[in-house]
Amino acid sequence: MPPPLLSGKRHHEASVFTPENLLREARRQLSVPEGAVAPVCVLDPDGDILRYLDRNGRLEANPNWACYHTTLHDFSLDGLALGIIGCAVGASFAVLLAEQLFASGCRLLISVTSSGQILSLRKPPYFILIEKALRDEGTSYHYLPAAEYVSIPDALLELFEDDLPGLAEPLARGAVWTTDAPFRETRSAIELCRSKGILAVEMEAAALYAFARARGHPVICFAHITNRMASAAGDFEKGAAAGSIEALRLIQATASRWLAHNNESR
Repeated sequence: MPPPLLSGKRHHEASVFTPENLLREARRQLSVPEGAVAPVCVLDPDGDILRYLDRNGRLEANPNWACYHTTLHDFSLDGLALGIIGCAVGASFAVLLAEQLFASGCRLLISVTSSGQILSLRKPPYFILIEKALRDEGTSYHYLPAAEYVSIPDALLELFEDDLPGLAEPLARGAVWTTDAPFRETRSAIELCRSKGILAVEMEAAALYAFARARGHPVICFAHITNRMASAAGDFEKGAAAGSIEALRLIQATASRWLAHNNESR
């Protein structure tokens, strides 16, 4: 028997509960005015980027964000308008927010998530463009039929054929393992992923890519390799400003290239 998670799914059937209707009621109850969010938005599961921007006085709460659960902050990078939500941890929460962001006017979503090293490319910290994610979570199965992996939309992968400018180190690329249960990252599970050539483990990419493919929205996920699952003391060193400075360079370069590729304004 298939597990209940895989039973009775009708992936082409429309949902009765929609982000647009949720936002309508939130606007009414919270007295939020009509208006769009920034064209490019960022999910920052660890919250380090948001806290760095806040310490430097670069954030302003978006008045049009009608979410019950979070605050969306606006900021700018080299004249580029962006929005950011911190501490969006886990597959289901990330997709809950992605649905509402695109319903609110977002045109590109970038996720930069702290990740555990599976296969060593070099000493952490460093960044990986997530090309595909092992679907060891639940949310993706509500958007796409069962499969072992889900990949970044093909058109977005083309953006990275040439190196991004301004980064301290070349951007690595590869597969990750998306899990719902970080404290069940057992030795045997890690070895299985290593045997598959998986580079890192994180908690959002598979669900975000399934959402992106099902809904036709552009989502790009990066893994910030910061740790070895705390298996030794002194782990989770992320670099200058908890990795935020280099993460912002990566976000700026990615967003600028996407906007130019799509002939969109900044």
